[in-house]
Order: sequence, then structure tokens, then C-alpha cells
Amino acid sequence: MLRLHGFAVSNYFNMVKLALLEKGLPFEVVQVQGSQSEAFLAISPRGKVPVLQTEQGFISETSVILDYLEEQQGGKPLLPVAPFERAQVRALMREIELYIELPARACYLEVFFGGQVDPAIKAKSRADVLAGIAALKRHGRFAPYVAGDRLSLADLYFLYSLDLACAVAKKLFALDLLEDFPAAVALFALLKDNPHVQRIAADKELEMAAFLAKMRVGP
Repeated sequence: MLRLHGFAVSNYFNMVKLALLEKGLPFEVVQVQGSQSEAFLAISPRGKVPVLQTEQGFISETSVILDYLEEQQGGKPLLPVAPFERAQVRALMREIELYIELPARACYLEVFFGGQVDPAIKAKSRADVLAGIAALKRHGRFAPYVAGDRLSLADLYFLYSLDLACAVAKKLFALDLLEDFPAAVALFALLKDNPHVQRIAADKELEMAAFLAKMRVGP
């Protein structure tokens, strides 16, 4: 059986978990937050989660895990059949990660953990996230899903990246990233009605308080 190593507060862990649930694949969760210990580095070269344990060994990096699930594990497909359409989904995944999630992540220390981020980093994060949202408006189809009329891997990145970017923008910049993005608002509502998304949200809520207490930066 597949074993997913990670923890419920990690957005990338939740992307893989949702893929497994949507595809109907049996799996077990191994609760771990990642570390630089020799034991964990042996299964995750950068010490990060998620990690997927298979019969052949361990796979790290979220996009690689998702590709493996599509190519080797069957179940409900989360990529289109046509190569061009598959490329569009993968491009959207990359655009959301590189131009929205990663710029927002630069400010997580201040938004979620009580630390301080350099003003220059915050200014760059603001500009980059806004540019990323503009790119998503241009490229996303939202019909009603990001890449078309079916749930795809792009929606996993959308769901578990834009929510965090919205929190950063609201707290640090007093911006509502979805104010003039009704298609994204509608998609969030649609995804939150998904029973698997609800299950993941409940699991995250159970772990959130303890995780924040552990991670919060002292005065």
C-alpha cells in the first residue's frame, strides 16, 4: 500500500492527499513534519514533505509524486488525455506555484508565525503575487475548474496555494486578491463542497493549533 509521509497543515501534503482521495487509491498517512535528520534525509533529500512511499522506494517533490500517481497508479484521471491539454494543466500548476505560492511564502514568517519580514521582501512579494494573479486570470479557463470542465491537478495547486496567498495579501497589504476575480471565488466555493476537501480541512483544523504553537517565533 502507498504511504504518504507528511502532516495535515502542509499545503503540498494536502495536494497529494487530495489527489489520492480523488483517484480512489488506498494509502496510509505517516505523520511527520520533515527534518534534517539522517533518517529522514535518506527518504527526502531536502528533508521536506510530502514523501510518497511505494513498493519500489520513496518519491519526493509534489509535482513528481502527482505525475507518478497519474502514470502508475490508475484511478480517476486528474490530467487530460490530449498532450496539449495536459501541457496546459502543467503550465497552470507551475504558474500558480512559481508566481503566487512561492512569492507569498516569503511572507509566511510574519503572517502566520509572529516574525518579521524585511520590507523589501514584502514589497517584492506583493508585486509578484499581483502579477501571478493577473497571469492566472489570463490563462485559467474557470469553466468551472481552472483548466476546464473537469477537476485536474491545477485545481489542487489553486486550492492549496491561493488561500495562503489571500491570507498574506489581506494581512500585510490590506488587499483582497479575489475582489475582482469572481471566477476564482466560485471555484473556491465549488471545491469546498467536495467531501474529500472537507475531510482534509477537518484534519488540518485538528493539527493547526499545535503546529502554530510549535512554530511561532517568540518575542
